[in-house]
Amino acid sequence: MPSATKTDFVGRCIVVVPCLNEAEHIGALLEKLGAEARRFDLKIVVADGGSSDGTQQIVAEIMQNDPRVILLHNEKRVQSAAINLAVASYGEGHDYLIRIDAHGKYPDDYCEKLLNEAEATGADSVVVGMATEGFGTFQKATALAQNSKLGNGGARHRHGAKGHWTDHGHHALMRISMFREVGGYDEGFTHNEDAELDCRLKAAGARIWMTDKTFMVYYPRSSVSALFKQYLGYGRGRAKNLLKHRMIPKVRQALPLMVLPVVAGVFLAALSWWAAVPAVLWMTICLGYGVWLAVGERNPYGPLASVSAMIMHLAWSTGFWLQLFDSRRRGDTP
Repeated sequence: MPSATKTDFVGRCIVVVPCLNEAEHIGALLEKLGAEARRFDLKIVVADGGSSDGTQQIVAEIMQNDPRVILLHNEKRVQSAAINLAVASYGEGHDYLIRIDAHGKYPDDYCEKLLNEAEATGADSVVVGMATEGFGTFQKATALAQNSKLGNGGARHRHGAKGHWTDHGHHALMRISMFREVGGYDEGFTHNEDAELDCRLKAAGARIWMTDKTFMVYYPRSSVSALFKQYLGYGRGRAKNLLKHRMIPKVRQALPLMVLPVVAGVFLAALSWWAAVPAVLWMTICLGYGVWLAVGERNPYGPLASVSAMIMHLAWSTGFWLQLFDSRRRGDTP
């Protein structure tokens, strides 16, 4: 099917940028998006959750020179609420929404490629592959971990793949009519709201297309505490999603799920040294993978990447079990 022409896209799409304290990235991001916004008359809605680092001031200055940029206050602060609010406020009369993460980098023709894919495939949602890049030492090591199977479990939307129909991917473009039909994002999710929405999209008969025509670059957290907190939330979100939809974890989710029990077993080593064996085995595998990255891929950040991976594994597993126990305590576990 031939791609749509550029004029077909004019005024048909809103771009939503949920953000909170992204002063370091928001200016460059809006400048990058501005070129496509002018070509296709796209409305860019920055849904800010109450930034205190100057993000709002930067957006306000850009608005003075670009009427297509809108600053929207998101009092609920979370990303799911930000996108719902933007669609409710500015989605009328538009066919698509494009979700942009403020903590990322995008190709110059990102929006155009997404719109072309939506028109060519007839998909209700177009998702993209995601690569990770870092700047400081810890960020570079974490990026290496997240781009590897040790850190992402082989998730296809993490390292990209040929275009195909899928059940889930990194959210990029969505048909507004379908978004509204299923009720938008569940605002009770602070993490994994995309995976939860994809479950409802598939149940409603929507088609999700993983494109290989474009991608996005994500910048990981730059400190141990921030990375741990992020993956703690991911673990909670995944457990909440599985409980809500009564799903069984996939193998790549079940393996890191066991990390917390394995680490907890170390405290029983005083009774029997065998209790520490699983934790030692896990650490050995992770460190060995890091050495392989350093030698096999000639990447000096390999050993440190294994440490980042272990932080992600432990945080994700901890978050999952905390959510599971909290749900059981409240009596809402299926």
